[in-house]
Amino acid sequence: MSTTNYPSASPQSQPPKKDSKNLIIGLLAVGILGTWGYFLWDKNKSDQQITQLQTQYVAVDSSKNELQKSFDAAVIRLDSLTGYNNELEGKLSERNSEIGKLKTQIAAKLKKDKLSEKEKVELRGQIAELNTKINNLEQEVARLTQENQTLTTEKTQLTADKEKLTTDLQTTTTAKQDLEKKVDIASTLNASNITITPINEKSGGREKVTTTAKRVDKLVIAFDVDNRIAQAGSTDVYVSVTDPDGKPVTVEALGSGSFTTREEGDKFYTFKMPVTIETGKKTHIEYPWKQNSPFKKGNYKIEVYHNGFKIGEGVRELKKGGLFS
Repeated sequence: MSTTNYPSASPQSQPPKKDSKNLIIGLLAVGILGTWGYFLWDKNKSDQQITQLQTQYVAVDSSKNELQKSFDAAVIRLDSLTGYNNELEGKLSERNSEIGKLKTQIAAKLKKDKLSEKEKVELRGQIAELNTKINNLEQEVARLTQENQTLTTEKTQLTADKEKLTTDLQTTTTAKQDLEKKVDIASTLNASNITITPINEKSGGREKVTTTAKRVDKLVIAFDVDNRIAQAGSTDVYVSVTDPDGKPVTVEALGSGSFTTREEGDKFYTFKMPVTIETGKKTHIEYPWKQNSPFKKGNYKIEVYHNGFKIGEGVRELKKGGLFS
């Protein structure tokens, strides 16, 4: 073997530097691609999970919204009923209390952000129960309202009947009073055949008619009374005597007094007589009026009253008398 400084023309065994670099680059590329693939896969998986969560959230939120809407609708119905039927609150207080408790329970659960399936089931059941109670309340309110309307109608009718009866009674009472008044007036006695006879009483019980004032001892006043509808029985007749001076003749010791007339107000009477009458028959009355003072010259006026009305009058003149009278 010889040794030389010239290079040999035959190939030498050296490490393949270029091929090794490419391999490394290839491996790195594969690694990067793998990493990106993982990242893409992982991101896609995360997106799917997010989407699923979002879908579940939407479903949960939708379910909760439906429950909230159902609950809100029930509350609106309840508030409407409660507001409309305040007058029935006393009768429905127990049911309102039960509904109020149930409403509070439902509202408390709906405040939660997330509801479990069990809670949603419970809520659906409670809302259904709430609606059932509200339906029962509606029926009860309708029944009570109908009863109230019936009672109101009956009360209105009874009030109208009462008012009509009161009016009829007042009309009847007024008519009765008018009739009684007419009967009362119509039952006033009629006086007729009035006579005034001046009498001079002689010794031995003899009597003589005289027109001389100083000889008159008494005036015998006579008349007839009758009435076709007056009830039989006793009634008072008043007689008022007026002297020639125009003054009423009254002697309290002899029974004189005052009475009320229907047309002249209060008036003095000289005497009054209880008279027993028979319906439709004439009754004759005589009364001897003696006074504790001498009779005067002039006209004596006699007025007869019954039931407050003047029923007759007469005049008798007494004279002065002559020298030998």
